[in-house]
Amino acid sequence: MKRLALACGLLFLFSCNNIAQNKNTDKNTTMTEKNQENTIYQFKVKDIEGNEFDFASLKGKKVMIVNTASECGLTPQYEQLQSIYQEFKDKNFIIVGFPANNFGSQEPGSNKEISAFCTKNYGVTFPMMEKISVKGDDMAAIYQFLTKKELNGLQDSQVEWNFQKYLIDENGKLVQVVGPRILPNDPDVKKWIKG
Repeated sequence: MKRLALACGLLFLFSCNNIAQNKNTDKNTTMTEKNQENTIYQFKVKDIEGNEFDFASLKGKKVMIVNTASECGLTPQYEQLQSIYQEFKDKNFIIVGFPANNFGSQEPGSNKEISAFCTKNYGVTFPMMEKISVKGDDMAAIYQFLTKKELNGLQDSQVEWNFQKYLIDENGKLVQVVGPRILPNDPDVKKWIKG
């Protein structure tokens, strides 16, 4: 009888210990998820070739996210984007381009056509993602994050036009929204990259 009571007691302790360990595991998972809230690291998207691109792989880097278009008056900004990418890519800085057809239907091409255009005309080597929507009912989740204070923790904004820039710090936090007509190599932008 004592053995049975002892066995039951040990079984109870073992069960409690497992429940506590599972709670700690759940707690750690929740903490990890919480640490990614309000950061860009929670997002996985498709690149222009259809491969998965995980923003968590950019931890420790400053990131410029920009919505692009091939038939816009601001399209020559690709040149400055590529230039600052070349200048700072080895200094923990990256640009991520998102083609979008939301403004004046100025990005009508397929992902393949956009990729060919960027390479042929501007020698783009920074990561380009698949074409998405950056406003409206079909706005991509990453742009919901970028434009809503409740998600990004900084500010509400609207994507005004092609080539609006979102600056993300080394911790994955949105720190600044830069208007479409401000060039990517603007002195203030370069100062932020260097800082």
